[in-house]
Amino acid sequence: MIEERIKSGIVDMMERAAFRVPDDVLNALKRAAEEESGVAKSNLMAILKNLDEAGRLRLPICQDTGTPTFFVELGEDFPIRAGIYNLITEAVREATRKVPLRPNSVNPWTYENPGDNTGRFVPVIHVDIVPGDRMRVTYLAKGGGSENVSQLFMLPPVAGLKGIKQAVVNAAYNAGTQPCPPVIIGVGVGGSADIAMKLAKKATLRPLNERNPDENLRKIEEELKEKINSMGIGPMGLGGKTFALAVHIEWAHKHPASLPVGVSMLCWAARKSIADFLPNGEFRIVVP
Repeated sequence: MIEERIKSGIVDMMERAAFRVPDDVLNALKRAAEEESGVAKSNLMAILKNLDEAGRLRLPICQDTGTPTFFVELGEDFPIRAGIYNLITEAVREATRKVPLRPNSVNPWTYENPGDNTGRFVPVIHVDIVPGDRMRVTYLAKGGGSENVSQLFMLPPVAGLKGIKQAVVNAAYNAGTQPCPPVIIGVGVGGSADIAMKLAKKATLRPLNERNPDENLRKIEEELKEKINSMGIGPMGLGGKTFALAVHIEWAHKHPASLPVGVSMLCWAARKSIADFLPNGEFRIVVP
C-alpha cells in the first residue's frame, strides 16, 4: 500500500539521521581536525569519535534528538497530497518508538509532553508544490541549542550589504558556545520576517561541497566564514579557528521599506536525510 511505503521510508530516513551525519559534514569535520591544534583539535577528535561510536552502536549522536522538521517538494501529480501531513506525523510517532528518539514536544503553557514528538504544529512541515509526479522529502533533526540562537534582524533598507554582513557576524558572536560549534550558518535575506527565517533554515541544508551558483553571493559567504572564524570562538566555544564549517545564503525579493535578515545555525551534529518517493510509494534515500 502506497501510504505504508511512504511512512516506512520516512521512518527509515529519521533512523539513519539519528545515527550519522552526511558525508559532506563528516569530511568537513575531519578537515577541521587536521587544521586545528591543542584543545580545538581535541574537541574535534572527540566529536569524530562520538560519530564513529554512534554509527557502530546504532545510538543517537546526541541526547537531544531534535525537533522533527520536514521540507517537502510535492509533485502536483503525486497521488497523495493533503494526506502527506498525517503520514509524516504517523512516521514521527513510529520513529520515536523505534529508534528511539527523545520526546521533545511540550505544551508551552503546561509543559505536558505527548511522548511521541508530535503536537500542535509538530512535526514542523513545510510543503512546496512542484511540477511532476514525484516527492522529495528532506528531514532535519533540529536541536534545541542551535535553534535557541536563531536571530531575525529587521534592518532599515539603507543598512545595505554592510548591515547584512554585520548582522550575521553579530549573530555568530552572540551565539558563542550555545549552538555547539562548529556550526553551519544559514542566512535568509529579503522576503518578510517569516520568509527570511525559513530561508535561513533551508540554507543550512545545502551540501557543504555545493557552492552558491551566484558568484557574488559565493564571495560574500566566503568572506563571512573567514570573518566569523577569525573571532577565535572555535569548536565547542573553547578557542580555535573553526566556528563555522560554512555560511550559506538564500534570498527573496522584499518590500522597499524593509530589509529582513534571518540567521539559523546547525550544530556539528547536522542530522539530515533526503529521500525521493515515486508515485507508487517506493523510495530512494539520497542523503545520508
